[in-house]
Amino acid sequence: MKRKKRKLKKKVKIILILISLILLLYGCYLLGIGKVNNDNTEIVFEVTEGSSYNSLAKQLKKQKLIKSELCYKLYLKLHKQDSLKAGKHKLRKNMNVTEIIKELEGKTVQDSSMITFKEGINFETLISLITSNTNITKDDILDKISDTAYLDKLIQKYWFLTDDIKNKSIYYSLEGYLFPDTYQFHKDGTIDNILEAMLDNMSKKLEPYRNLIQKSKYSIHEIMTMASIVELEASNSDDRAGVAGVFYNRLESGWSLGSDVTTYYGLKLALSERDLYQNELEEYNDYNTRSSKMAGKLPVSPICMPGLESIVAAIEPEQHSYYYFVADKNGKTYFNKTASGHSKTISKLKSEGLWYEY
Repeated sequence: MKRKKRKLKKKVKIILILISLILLLYGCYLLGIGKVNNDNTEIVFEVTEGSSYNSLAKQLKKQKLIKSELCYKLYLKLHKQDSLKAGKHKLRKNMNVTEIIKELEGKTVQDSSMITFKEGINFETLISLITSNTNITKDDILDKISDTAYLDKLIQKYWFLTDDIKNKSIYYSLEGYLFPDTYQFHKDGTIDNILEAMLDNMSKKLEPYRNLIQKSKYSIHEIMTMASIVELEASNSDDRAGVAGVFYNRLESGWSLGSDVTTYYGLKLALSERDLYQNELEEYNDYNTRSSKMAGKLPVSPICMPGLESIVAAIEPEQHSYYYFVADKNGKTYFNKTASGHSKTISKLKSEGLWYEY
């Protein structure tokens, strides 16, 4: 009886050891197919014609994209793969084997375009850049940003988007919320992917300022609208906070902002297209802050894609008592407290040949 018990205990012990070994090996396997590190740097990885997933093991290991050739090959045996696509692929060291395989099955670098959206461009220019570099049409874009259900989905996903973007008076619902930067998009990708990549980028840029934004007496929509005006009005980076301070002072005193760039946007004119006519300056629309009817009001939405410096200036404007500013043709900004002081500065700039001619 004792001998039987000893044999049973021995069998149990062996089984437990085997289970432990299996779990250990499985743990090593999971570790082996995990990401190499947290490095987000993109690496161009080329797959030549006739390559197989197995034959890529050495190359992936050499470029430090996988931890273990053995675990990589074991993964291939345990999982079904789609066809490997020859060409250049963009991989990262923070991808696990599953993500690497998926990327190697997908589109290559040759199927994509690099698009640079400069700070200060408006949505019309953004549309032109997207349609000229992808297979997406203008109608695709306009239909998407007019889709209330889609906008509701975005509002739920991104904390900085609010129901303000659904105002029917707004020309383009996402104007000012897509972060200007250089992106790589697949030519046959969807407009959803493009918009959300740019919104993801904006989310990352705004996150460090989230508490300040939420504590502000201005809504995020008002802040982004102010940032877009500052982007086009400030001549240089050093003056952005000062320019924002001028506009906030005018706003809080119940004055019209008096910003020509808002008039141009409201009329759907490019800034370089022509001078504004006198009647256009007073013409009311939901953007024209030169109109006396817009006293104490911001435009109904942003008027361009502001960069981070302008956004920060709108969040943390310079505290001063200036109500006017003007820049000379060299980009130097002059601030004044009174209209008479402002007029004198303009006269001085004209007499000295420093007046900026549009």
